Amino acid sequence: MTYNKKSVEDIDVAGKKVLVRCDFNVPVKDGVITDDKRIVGAMKTIEYLVAQGAKVILCSHMGRPHNVLDEKLKLDKKEIKKIEALPAEEQEAAKAAALEKGAKDITKLSLGIVADDLTKKGIPVTLAADVIGPDAQAKAAALKDGEVMLLENVRFHAAEEKNDPEFAKALASLAEIYVNDAFGTAHRAHGSTAGVADYLPAVCGYLIQKEIDVMGKALDDPKRPFVAILGGAKVSDKIGVINNLIEKVDTLIIGGGMAYTFFRALGNPIGTSICEDDKLELALELLAKAKDKGVNFLLPVDNVIAREYKEDATFMRIYSDSIPDGWMGLDIGEKTQELYSKSIAGAGTVVWNGPMGVSEWDNFAGGTRAVAKAVAESGAISIIGGGDSAAAVEQLGYADKMTHISTGGGASLEFLEGLELPGIACLLDK
Repeated sequence: MTYNKKSVEDIDVAGKKVLVRCDFNVPVKDGVITDDKRIVGAMKTIEYLVAQGAKVILCSHMGRPHNVLDEKLKLDKKEIKKIEALPAEEQEAAKAAALEKGAKDITKLSLGIVADDLTKKGIPVTLAADVIGPDAQAKAAALKDGEVMLLENVRFHAAEEKNDPEFAKALASLAEIYVNDAFGTAHRAHGSTAGVADYLPAVCGYLIQKEIDVMGKALDDPKRPFVAILGGAKVSDKIGVINNLIEKVDTLIIGGGMAYTFFRALGNPIGTSICEDDKLELALELLAKAKDKGVNFLLPVDNVIAREYKEDATFMRIYSDSIPDGWMGLDIGEKTQELYSKSIAGAGTVVWNGPMGVSEWDNFAGGTRAVAKAVAESGAISIIGGGDSAAAVEQLGYADKMTHISTGGGASLEFLEGLELPGIACLLDK
């Protein structure tokens, strides 16, 4: 999917109220933001709008506050069933306790912590107490040129994820222009990501513009050889991506749990390794398609295996066609690391999405570490498709050696699959 969309620089924003969808879904522990990359990433667009004299209205989600409906607490079905199973005389007290807990959970998902962080970073931000309510309307009406406000968590409204037209219209009524800079949610047709574009002229911010430019060029006009690396647990999660990339790449490297579905399809023993038995025929079809297209389709030649899915499990290395009963594959082996690293070393473009093993456990992170090192040292145009691979690259200290680390795991996956992303499709074409 190729996009050629207008950006903030293609529209006059001076003196205008501009609604900006950011991705402020940051991790918070004990009241402290533990990773501010998404906030830092949004600052270029915000600072540009401020410098142009726009009246800036930021919005975002944080977490999944599904027990909230239009700012009124509502118990979910699972909680209700638990309460209804109690003796009648205990149900009222249990309901009250659950609602109280829900109220505390909502407080944890307030964007106040983001407003404070932006203010500390030099962008003074006022937080509205609601999203489309009277406080948001009053603060938006009072904004002066160059001032910035932040709406409360948009997912406090169930209407946000339902893309309810009335909610989107109310949100859009706060502004005159819409800017989407949240690539991480661009694959979701929600009220604040796509719905508002029905009521306002809509353009992209710098983050989305970079995603479109870098990933789009890699898929449409890659510097060759073009190598794609796909990891993760399930073939079913990556069917569309594999299908699309086979049409474009020179080499396709497979790692992670999905490799064992291919092994079983080829008739190899896999012990107790993860496997999608209903995808065996598909795996063979993908291998045949790659061969037909002249794509070098690489599977692990050896694996790190263990008897248990545990961080401290006893492990050993073994060839891929010899995994014994009672053992499961949890990482690629050293010979595979060498094979993959050699293929990556000669690449012109590399796209990587998904770890090679259980990378959060040190004993089974060797494959992911080796691939990250190879990509970093390849000199290729390197694109890391968000999620676990992005986390691994950053944790290992290779982030500054990558051309681009995508800000959206699910969105980058759908982009690689060639699917239309609603949060980008709705923007104005150049």
